[in-house]
Amino acid sequence: MNESDSKRISSVLEKKGYSAASTINEADFIVVNMCSVRQSATDRVFGIGQKLIKLKTENPKIKTVLTGCILKSDKIKFRKIFDEIWNKKTLLSDRPSSYIPISNGCNNNCSYCVVPLTRGRLICRPHKKILTEIKNAVKNDLKEIWLLGQNVNDYNSEGVNFAKLLKMASNIPGDFQIRFMSPHPAYFTNELIDTMAKHKKIARYLNLPVQSGDNKILKAMNRPYTVLQYKNLVKKIRKKIPDINLSTDIIVGFPGETKKQFENTVKLFKEIKYDMAYISKYSSRTGTAAFKLKDNIPIKEKKRRWKILNDLL
Repeated sequence: MNESDSKRISSVLEKKGYSAASTINEADFIVVNMCSVRQSATDRVFGIGQKLIKLKTENPKIKTVLTGCILKSDKIKFRKIFDEIWNKKTLLSDRPSSYIPISNGCNNNCSYCVVPLTRGRLICRPHKKILTEIKNAVKNDLKEIWLLGQNVNDYNSEGVNFAKLLKMASNIPGDFQIRFMSPHPAYFTNELIDTMAKHKKIARYLNLPVQSGDNKILKAMNRPYTVLQYKNLVKKIRKKIPDINLSTDIIVGFPGETKKQFENTVKLFKEIKYDMAYISKYSSRTGTAAFKLKDNIPIKEKKRRWKILNDLL
């Protein structure tokens, strides 16, 4: 994978007018593409870094860049060695994206969320307008189409629900992928799963927010599903779409969350084995239902719980 990425990086740079040097000593622009899977690989980059520092003393015009998979803790050290650190995803993004909102507002009233207060009730855009925007994006050679909504699977316009909208979008001619965020687990239908499985233009990626792995906390959050229902949904999705990449959203330190209840989230986290997770520490928001609850989890404990999940991830 790293070798493939390096070839793509070279291709991007050549398009920008650079040409390859025969040796590192002849280069005036040096990109190091690193991997952090093992410590030995990271140590090698530190070794290369020392060589680059020496080269720069001999030729101050040399520019050095680090990219690839870099741990946050290592970035601080590498910033002292390299002139720039590039985000590999940005560098390799030769598939421009288009973000298309399909709705605004939300009807779900999760107890921690201000969206219904700031954006109001759900309003869905006409499906014909959305499809026209997708067609225009594809004509402009945009390869990745993101359909956005506070809760995309609440979408319904003139009898067209979200699954039908995805079908219609998938039937548009062209070379592109469709992504969306974020759906609500409680309203994730069999029709939607079948549509994702059937249409190859729909990316094999799904953000399915769970928020907590404890039923009492889910109830307090006003999330209308149980842990078992969520797990069964994931099983169903993975059975129909075996190559799905699954991410989630989780809040730690919700008011009243005991250590035992947090351990239930840890247990779910280990069982589901998410490819990615967006973990946040609860913060009280004025006007939400949860604002009336005492924010009784100390920040130190919230950070501890966040770290446990982040380390697992």
